[in-house]
Amino acid sequence: MSVAVYPGSFDPITNGHLDVIRRASGVFERIVVGVLANPRKQPLLSVEERIDIIREALAADGAPADGIEVSSFDGLTVDFCRARGAGFIVRGLRAISDFETEMQLAHNNRKLAPEVDTVFFMTALEHGYVSSSLVKEIAMFGGDVAEMIPPAALAALIRALGRHS
Repeated sequence: MSVAVYPGSFDPITNGHLDVIRRASGVFERIVVGVLANPRKQPLLSVEERIDIIREALAADGAPADGIEVSSFDGLTVDFCRARGAGFIVRGLRAISDFETEMQLAHNNRKLAPEVDTVFFMTALEHGYVSSSLVKEIAMFGGDVAEMIPPAALAALIRALGRHS
């Protein structure tokens, strides 16, 4: 069985992330969306909230429930891949500027785990300008991000920003 891990902070998940998951699920038999619980970052949404939002967004998107798992992890992505029996890491590329960083990560992961390969998916053109960081910043200043993120993420973002104001 071909298993791939799609790691990220997903704080919040965007429509671009969903696009990558949808397309990767057509290539791999199972996708594990790995929500990073990074103690060095201060996420707006808790790990549990992010997992719930992703599951809700995937269900609303009609994603195959039996082929996609959502789970948290901390530590090295390659260790998470090994624990899940994944031979691939899925990464999305929005622009050429993402490539240099992603290539460096891919080479490091390959050095740490030669049995795990990285596969890149170009984000659909309509989502190429969106990032979770940008979404949060726009929302903090009162901008409309409804077309950039799924409804479950929008509701959670509004609640979280209310908590932080």
